[in-house]
Amino acid sequence: MSRKELRTYVLAHRDDDEAFYALADKISADAANKVPLPLLKSLEDMENYPEFLEKLRGDPGHQESA
Repeated sequence: MSRKELRTYVLAHRDDDEAFYALADKISADAANKVPLPLLKSLEDMENYPEFLEKLRGDPGHQESA
């Protein structure tokens, strides 16, 4: 089940603690895989962080939101 589907399920079944904890685990795992981006002073500063741009461009599921 995708994170979005699990979130929808949890919202519909608020008493299902096991589903809630599964969603929390997915969110935590997703956060561990993110590449941190320092604060930027301008859009041109993004060019100073090629690993972030590579992660952003190379991971199509990266923009899935809950």
